[in-house]
Amino acid sequence: MDGATTKAPLGGEATGANPTDRGKRGTKRSLLTDGDGIPLGIVVAGANRHDSKLLEATFEAVSIDLPEPDADHKQHLCLDKGYDYDFIREVVQVWAYTPHIRSRGEEKQAKENNPAYKARRWVVERTHAWFNKFRRILVRWEKKKENYLALLHLAAFLIIFNKL
Repeated sequence: MDGATTKAPLGGEATGANPTDRGKRGTKRSLLTDGDGIPLGIVVAGANRHDSKLLEATFEAVSIDLPEPDADHKQHLCLDKGYDYDFIREVVQVWAYTPHIRSRGEEKQAKENNPAYKARRWVVERTHAWFNKFRRILVRWEKKKENYLALLHLAAFLIIFNKL
């Protein structure tokens, strides 16, 4: 799971000041994927919302029934340093996931010990890149949150279709 911000010059619902773009209007999409990069849940919020605040809403946005985890088949969740909080660990365990959250500084140390180290969350970063290939999604021109979310779901369908 991870979040990505995009520009939203017209503003509208679920937009906010983008902290990385001099306070211009922007939107954030929080995305949960499986191990192959297939999108499972998408949530849209203002660009000024922290990723950790969108965690539970992204879990609730999953529209398929995930298999029940047991001792042999655990559900793993890889998160970056932005989710390194105690309340996040509690929420992840309530949703029956095994959290893999790199603490602050831990990833840098792993990279120093093993130069070939690659972060496990690259899968969701790749899926965000797939979403950004759709020009209509890269910059949000829709004022209504529902319309933009519908375009994201259409793009998710096309990603899944191409993956099959």
